Amino acid sequence: MTIAFFDISGGEIFVILLVVFIIFGPDKIPEIARWIGKSVNEIKRATSEITDEISKETKDIREAADKLKEDIHKTTREITKTVEDTGKDHKSKEPQL
Repeated sequence: MTIAFFDISGGEIFVILLVVFIIFGPDKIPEIARWIGKSVNEIKRATSEITDEISKETKDIREAADKLKEDIHKTTREITKTVEDTGKDHKSKEPQL
């Protein structure tokens, strides 16, 4: 049986816990568990802050890119309309044969 936690099996976890129990003793284990819990929470908080900051920065970039894209489309439409109008004007000025 393998637990999906760094591919460590139940027997390996038991050996690790036994070694921790022997080295630190039963009095230190709750303190170590609290320290590990606080560390994990601090890492989660830091990761969340980094993710939020990246999202904020990419939002500004995305908005600027969307505005630029819309400006390009607007300019393209204006140029296309001008070319079409110029073509119509040119055809109407051609002499009739």
